[in-house]
Amino acid sequence: MQDIEAIGAVIGHPQTVLITTHQNPDADAMGSSLGLAGYLRKKGHQVTVVTPTEYSQNLHWMAGNDGVIAFDEKIRVSVSQLIDEADVIFCLDFSSLDRIRELGPLVRQSRARKILIDHHLEPESFTDLTLWDSKAASTTELVFQLIVALGDKALVDVPIAECLYAGLMTDTGSFRHSNTTGNVHRMAAELVDLNIDVSSIHRRIFDNVTIDKFRLLGYVLNEKLKVLPEYKFAYITLTDAELKRYHSKTGDTEGMVNYALAVEGVVMAAILIDRNDEIRMSFRSIGDFSVRDLASKHFDGGGHRNASGGRSKSSLAETERKLLAVLPDYQQLLLETS
Repeated sequence: MQDIEAIGAVIGHPQTVLITTHQNPDADAMGSSLGLAGYLRKKGHQVTVVTPTEYSQNLHWMAGNDGVIAFDEKIRVSVSQLIDEADVIFCLDFSSLDRIRELGPLVRQSRARKILIDHHLEPESFTDLTLWDSKAASTTELVFQLIVALGDKALVDVPIAECLYAGLMTDTGSFRHSNTTGNVHRMAAELVDLNIDVSSIHRRIFDNVTIDKFRLLGYVLNEKLKVLPEYKFAYITLTDAELKRYHSKTGDTEGMVNYALAVEGVVMAAILIDRNDEIRMSFRSIGDFSVRDLASKHFDGGGHRNASGGRSKSSLAETERKLLAVLPDYQQLLLETS
């Protein structure tokens, strides 16, 4: 679904634009949002980026970050006003409104033109226009595609390119996941040719770790990582008390599930985190095993074949028991995957 020409017509003259993305935004969410915001400002638009939650400090270096509004109840009235005043709302890197939490009903009720740019499977029909491709490696890839298709590649400067590269790099696992296509490398090359500092982007995202986060990771790997070789499965559980013990901040558990997937012989991994109001779950897999199918069927989740999320309103212990109880249904598929 690609309404590129129609999107170009909508943004063809200066308007009031609001950009939002999913809760706990990652580098693709923030990179696509701030990259698009920088581009639209060059086109003369008045742009505000609103996130449904705070996000990790290692993403605060991106151009435009100082103007991002992270929603909380204290500013509900002002955020509602921004949404009411918007002519256009861009919804980036999410496919259903429940992924933006309290912002969902406000966006749904808005009279603004709504535009979805996303690469997750089965998007809901809540926008007027859509640029969607589940084969795209990242939402930043689609934002760049839009800019180029509209003949505006010359407007992509170093700050915008850095934002777009950050999302492309992280959503491909530093260009090692199976979604790393020729188009991904061609886009990366075009951005690098603009003289962005690739090593600096990598350092700011991956080599900017607090000592508390390192200590939490050490505790997780030593005490919390469980491996079930009979299912080629490894998983981690974290309680709210454990997170508090290590002074965990937003983003500190990002990517932790990948350590479980890196265990020799493992083809599926999960992390279950107690976030007070619900249990948040992240699933990863390799090969043809679809964690999206498992997450959507049992844990109100979704995402990609090899990277999905889920959630549970049960306790952490009950959620863990449920996960272990469904594993036998997938045992044959897991054992056949390599």
